[in-house]
Amino acid sequence: MPLFYQNPVIHADYADPDVIRTGDDFWMVASSFHQLPGLPLLHSRDLIHWQIVNHIVKRLPSPEYDSVQPGKGIWAPSIRFHDGQFWVFYSLPDEGIFVSHARDPLGEWSEPYCLNASPGWIDPCPFLGR
Repeated sequence: MPLFYQNPVIHADYADPDVIRTGDDFWMVASSFHQLPGLPLLHSRDLIHWQIVNHIVKRLPSPEYDSVQPGKGIWAPSIRFHDGQFWVFYSLPDEGIFVSHARDPLGEWSEPYCLNASPGWIDPCPFLGR
């Protein structure tokens, strides 16, 4: 395996990626904007070969997302693993900061929960301490 790679290692556009490691597994989320299902979850064992394994959000909370909304939708997610659960925090710039969680990243994720209903809040990066 080469020590260095010249981008792109992932041959697609995954804006605002965030990656965590749990054991031998790497998990990545990225912005999906107005496209649904939203928030792709990718998996890798080597940070080179990635596969889409799930989507965190099946639908967005507002009916206007049922049609194309350029520049809107899900932005800059952050993925975390804490107390045996995966947590994904993300923003809908016109609505606020949301979170979804799951014990099994390949299974069903919780419905989006609004943590802060404030337009203009973007790019959450939570710190989860003990």
